[in-house]
Amino acid sequence: MNLYRLLQARAANGRPVRVGLIGAGKFGSMFLSQVPTTPGLEVASIADLSPDRARAACRNVGWSEERIAATRIVDDAAGMIAAPDVEVVVEATGHAPAGLAHARRSIREGKHIVMVNVEADVLAGPLLAQEAAAAGVVYSLAYGDQPALICELVDWARSCGFPVLAAGKGTKYRPEYHASTPDTVWGFYGLTPEQAAVGGMNPQMFNSFLDGTKSGIEMAAVANASGLTPAPDGLGFPPIGTHELAEALRPGNAGTLHHAGQVEVVSSVQRDGSPVRNDLRWGVYVVFEAPNDYAQRCFQEYGVATDSSGRVSALYRPFHLIGLELNVSILSAALRKEPTGAPTGFRGDVVSTAKRDLRAGEMLDGEGGACVWGKLMPAADSLRRGGLPIGLANRVPLVRDVKQGQPVTWDDVRIDAADEAYRCRRAMEAAFPAG
Repeated sequence: MNLYRLLQARAANGRPVRVGLIGAGKFGSMFLSQVPTTPGLEVASIADLSPDRARAACRNVGWSEERIAATRIVDDAAGMIAAPDVEVVVEATGHAPAGLAHARRSIREGKHIVMVNVEADVLAGPLLAQEAAAAGVVYSLAYGDQPALICELVDWARSCGFPVLAAGKGTKYRPEYHASTPDTVWGFYGLTPEQAAVGGMNPQMFNSFLDGTKSGIEMAAVANASGLTPAPDGLGFPPIGTHELAEALRPGNAGTLHHAGQVEVVSSVQRDGSPVRNDLRWGVYVVFEAPNDYAQRCFQEYGVATDSSGRVSALYRPFHLIGLELNVSILSAALRKEPTGAPTGFRGDVVSTAKRDLRAGEMLDGEGGACVWGKLMPAADSLRRGGLPIGLANRVPLVRDVKQGQPVTWDDVRIDAADEAYRCRRAMEAAFPAG
């Protein structure tokens, strides 16, 4: 509350919040569409590998030619970050190594950083948040994306004094999706390759959403920011509708929740592909518990929907608006000096897992590719196994065979130890005891 009032004050004083955006893709475009109707918020500069593509994105979301001409649109992210009129940097590239580099440069320049790039956050976010705090700037997850919205629900429950049993999001899931590749993905979406091409849809990106990788990444971000933890076997994707959340997601129910305080993703379809009633495919949720008998009676008196015990309830949001809501993070960072979710520890990790039998000499092709998918696991288990994080599984060669379903480890690949992203990840592991 009060963000808009604070923004109006900045606008009245002639000091708009000025943003530098890195990456004018879908998320960035959705943010750009809201700028003309948010007085007091301005985009000082946009950095994109293709400035012409960025200008086209601005036109596509309805920017006037005058606004486009008044905005610096460049291909030099480092120069944009250093510009003195940029107060908040939004990293929206989706490329983990680039995201780490941009975030660290922003922190060094004394700029707040909103990390749309959840892949980078899961790779080394705890270290970035620590560095930002030491520099006196904000490092934040991106509001509108599901991790920040989940963290908000968890914060609400805890602030009210309700113990949190589970939190997460919805998605469409079937076990066979884990083997999906960019060549097979459109069949699972019910599209032809030609239809996808007309829509400008990237098969590898969409495959990451389908094969379970993106769900693992987002729940690792939630775990690291909220203190909730993954189950030992990772995500179970139980097929659960909104009317079943409180009953199903509590400890002791076979096949659903492993422990209290767990991150979990619920499926919008049954294992046979039939739809789940009242599904939460696009939404987020938190399951919480009355801490005492009096609170439980209040649940009944005020019509709170609960499980059969009357003690457990769930609050959910049925959709998220992605980049259309990003202003909340930007304004919170600039006006309140608070993140909309930020990692506080290393609790969840996403480990590259073989989609098929892989052979020595093959080159891994990263998130959403044909070789590996990202499996969520407790960070302590990832460290014990030496799991290769999904954010570093792109363009690295295998030095030995890996069986289908097995995690790929550091020892299974040849990686450049001088690479900045690798060094940042290793520094994060050293700085944060897992668990």
